[in-house]
Amino acid sequence: MAELSARMRSMVQPYLAGIEPYDPNFTPTRINLSANENTYPLPADVREAVDAALAATPLNRYPDPMSNELRDELAARHGVARENICVGNGGDELLFNFLLAFGGEGRQLLNCPPCFSEYEFFASLTRTGVRNVRRDRKTFALDERALLAAAPQASLAIITSPNNPTGDIVERSFIERLCHACPGPVMVDEAYIEFADAGASTEELLEDCPNLVVLHTLSKAFGAAGIRCGYVIAAPDVIEVFAAIRQIYSVNVLTQAAAAAMVRARDAFSPVVEQIRSERERMYRALAADGRLTVWPSQGNFLLVRMEGASRIRERLRDEFSILVRDFSYAPGLDDCLRITVGTPEENDEVLAALAALLD
Repeated sequence: MAELSARMRSMVQPYLAGIEPYDPNFTPTRINLSANENTYPLPADVREAVDAALAATPLNRYPDPMSNELRDELAARHGVARENICVGNGGDELLFNFLLAFGGEGRQLLNCPPCFSEYEFFASLTRTGVRNVRRDRKTFALDERALLAAAPQASLAIITSPNNPTGDIVERSFIERLCHACPGPVMVDEAYIEFADAGASTEELLEDCPNLVVLHTLSKAFGAAGIRCGYVIAAPDVIEVFAAIRQIYSVNVLTQAAAAAMVRARDAFSPVVEQIRSERERMYRALAADGRLTVWPSQGNFLLVRMEGASRIRERLRDEFSILVRDFSYAPGLDDCLRITVGTPEENDEVLAALAALLD
């Protein structure tokens, strides 16, 4: 990754001098399966509704700072009140604001790597300490006993379900115990929850766990990564904190209009989600059948695959087949691992054929 220049290192706050920008490592390719995007087009009826909403949206006025129309649509979707929801400029803004509000100097984030690297990145930006409780090296299961032992000393915690990049979900009963053990807020990042089995969400705990914060996004199941829209569900007093520290007008009028149209048409996305789930299982079976590969079961829209020489395989997929996947070999515990987004049947067929050719 790029580093700050010597000139900038002398100007920025000292604790930021060693910061490396987050790098998704994108390269233009014919098939991009590196970012866990939903590669299916929007359903035609939804696209028409979004286009109509955008065309009717004035551009000369500031947006509603709290996205209240969208909050109402999201509240109806989840069976909560408007006061339980805060909308952000993608899940990333809300993750940062979570660390900004509840972290800081002298406070500690409880984290469970391997997981989304931005948790630690945002912790570094907000001067929040990090207590890592690593997952099992073979199964990637959470070390529940160690997490519960560490929780009383933590100021806040983030658990991902389904976890990125390993694809496993966390049991609701464990999140309940963690919320009771942790004195601060516990965020469950459910960015991929729509691809998981029914009943996997932790939202049912919100009433009994007032320190629970559940993060959602429209980037994955809704196929709307480009509009940057995420939201959290939490107790009203927690939402008030998010509202107080948010960037003014961070969710623009076009995002609010498009997102509201998509949430109103949410049932139209169910067939796409079911096809991705079906393709995920097909991909899993095909990859697991090759004795040279290790592939982990996943409840997300991606698969984590270990193979010898993964970094070189990733380069050859890119250069010889114009297929981009994500290399996680640099991450502790993920040696020789690639993360492959589940795409359309045609994209998945090409990945399987390319891997077969490269591994022969």
